[in-house]
Amino acid sequence: MATKPPKADPVQDAPEVTEPRHAAAGLPAIGHSLRMAHQQMGVRRTALTLLRVNQKDGFDCPGCAWPEPEHRHTAEFCENGAKAVAEEATLRRVTPEFFAAHPVSDLNRRSGYWLGQQGRLTHPMYLPEGADHYEPVTWERAFDIVAEEITALDSPDEAVFYTSGRTSNEAAFLYQLFARELGTNNLPDCSNMCHESSGSALSETIGVGKGSVLLEDLYKADLIIVAGQNPGTNHPRMLSALEKAKANGAKIITVNPLPEAGLERFKNPQTPKGLTTGAALTDLFLQIRLGGDQALFRLLNKLILDTEGAVDELFVLEHTHGFEEFAKTARAADWDDILTATGLTRADIEQALEMVLASRSVIVCWAMGLTQHKHSVPTIREIVNFLLLRGNIGRPGAGVCPVRGHSNVQGDRTMGIFERPSAAFLDALESEFGFAPPRHHGYDTVRAIRALRDGDAKVFFAMGGNFVSASPDTDVTEAAMRRARLTVHVSTKLNRSHVVTGARALILPTLGRTERDVQASGEQFVTVEDSMGMVHASRGRLAPASPYLLSEPAIVCRLARRVLGDRTVVPWEDFEKDYATIRDRIARVVPGFEDFNRRVAHPGGFALPHAPRDERRFPTATGKANFTAAPVEHPKLPEGRLLLQTLRSHDQYNTTIYGLDDRYRGITGGRRVILVNPDDAHALGVTDGSYVDLISEWNDGVERRAPGFRVVHYPTARGCAAAYYPETNVLVPLDATADTSNTPASKSVVIRLEQSATD
Repeated sequence: MATKPPKADPVQDAPEVTEPRHAAAGLPAIGHSLRMAHQQMGVRRTALTLLRVNQKDGFDCPGCAWPEPEHRHTAEFCENGAKAVAEEATLRRVTPEFFAAHPVSDLNRRSGYWLGQQGRLTHPMYLPEGADHYEPVTWERAFDIVAEEITALDSPDEAVFYTSGRTSNEAAFLYQLFARELGTNNLPDCSNMCHESSGSALSETIGVGKGSVLLEDLYKADLIIVAGQNPGTNHPRMLSALEKAKANGAKIITVNPLPEAGLERFKNPQTPKGLTTGAALTDLFLQIRLGGDQALFRLLNKLILDTEGAVDELFVLEHTHGFEEFAKTARAADWDDILTATGLTRADIEQALEMVLASRSVIVCWAMGLTQHKHSVPTIREIVNFLLLRGNIGRPGAGVCPVRGHSNVQGDRTMGIFERPSAAFLDALESEFGFAPPRHHGYDTVRAIRALRDGDAKVFFAMGGNFVSASPDTDVTEAAMRRARLTVHVSTKLNRSHVVTGARALILPTLGRTERDVQASGEQFVTVEDSMGMVHASRGRLAPASPYLLSEPAIVCRLARRVLGDRTVVPWEDFEKDYATIRDRIARVVPGFEDFNRRVAHPGGFALPHAPRDERRFPTATGKANFTAAPVEHPKLPEGRLLLQTLRSHDQYNTTIYGLDDRYRGITGGRRVILVNPDDAHALGVTDGSYVDLISEWNDGVERRAPGFRVVHYPTARGCAAAYYPETNVLVPLDATADTSNTPASKSVVIRLEQSATD
């Protein structure tokens, strides 16, 4: 039987610390998954729901975007996927009576963990101007309120339409269509805060802003480099793919400031061996300093160039541009500079080179550890240089593999959720629907916060997500949101963004992935795109958590009809009745989706075309894959300071906190911890178990402080520290962003430690 939500926030001021683990998954993962699922759903509902996750006739996990294999296990989910499903399919409910009992001023003092544990939202809720309680409101009145505020704007560009990565392809296509018929490209999304750097670098160098490998390519690789990524927590099903690759003979190099249990050893709970000894994954661990990855790949490129016969000269000649300038720059790389930037030894890099030269087919995987630095885009370009040198794009077992963190974040971008859409996409939209979409660029996430802060944006509408907690510079972001005239959140569960509001606020409850979606034409399904460009259907089977929920497509369609009125030329009512009609339009607007309805009916879906992978054709400005040459950068660390990366705990998915433990790192009962190398801690005079305030240092002179963190001596790279977000997002300056992509630089925050007043 499901348990009741906590009445009080748990005390987190004395987390317990033990030795970090050296293996992931196994029996503990099964136990944790089932325990959390039972707490939220009860035994029977747990069995019915988890057996449908990621099945061809089931629903797509609302967690990460890792692809499913062709042949599925009966239990095709991981521990954190089970937690994500349990949180959505929970039997706990947040009703109007809950809001009557809890004023916003009280909810504002609660932790994100407590808010999320209360359960599913059941009714549309409205916070009137000056009020301290949300009150129930009809859907018709809710849409009237949004229309009142939007029509009162001086320009459509005073509205911001944010998207979270869980939004389906159908809902995302409708959402961008509504915003553009309204007249704005203000379509920031969560990708702005994560893989925007990947898309920027890959679009310029290979012509497609997505990864170039399929799941089968990992099984064919000779060498897989996993850089700036912790799949054991963030993409646990990736460990099964790495295990299979190892069994097929692949070697794995891990590049990361922290040793992570999942990349040391994987105990696959689906196999007898996995329940005992498991499989070692990493062959070479390069414990790099934060931000040193560009320098590492630059030196590897120099060494490849200096090795006779190592360059695939035919591929370089036929398929690339800019080689000479790149080669000149790479050959000038200095060993001493690179060793300083990376913190590695000469022997480390020579061993990595030996493994590279022994491998014909190489894949490089990465995630936020590479994308959230000032120089992230040049770093990823340098990885592309590395792969191009030996022809490792466009053949089996080779390519770029940015691992996306949310289940349809890549699909949302494909559907047009982008503040800087291409002319070709806008032309196709205009041709299909007969209105002229705006051509000027809109706001990304950071620029949207600035616009709200400065009064240039007055309405904020979020399709899913937890914008306040996900964004950088928490104090600035919260103050910006409070300047809005109206904030609206389409959500399944309560989160902090619902209690940091504009003058007026709405919470619009929506169906989850696990739930049945019935419209006028009958039962519907939606589609998603995974991290490797596979598109497939997702069908919920549970009864909705409340009869008052609307699906995301229905919300957009009704909102558009109410806001746009008689001037719309889009058949919104038809789209709401039958999602197949939406897919017919997508098929005519978005390349690769031709004959969408027929193709997605195939169990498992279909792969989107990818010219570099499929044809070794590179749709760049030069018509070839582009080598690039950029100065090597790495963060400079003043004396007595540390370089902080924000990261997730194992009981966490993005900003959703499932629990207060991080068992792979040996931490239980609290989240306000900072992981510090023991030698750094000794030099700074901070003992294990002491409490410190974290103060970030940035060139604007503003003090950003996160108080009361327990010091944990931990084997991280020298000069580097780590702590969980969203608690440490307060330390990330809004203007500290990656060049080109404008992604917050959350993995290279200069901090100092001060003894806490409460220690």
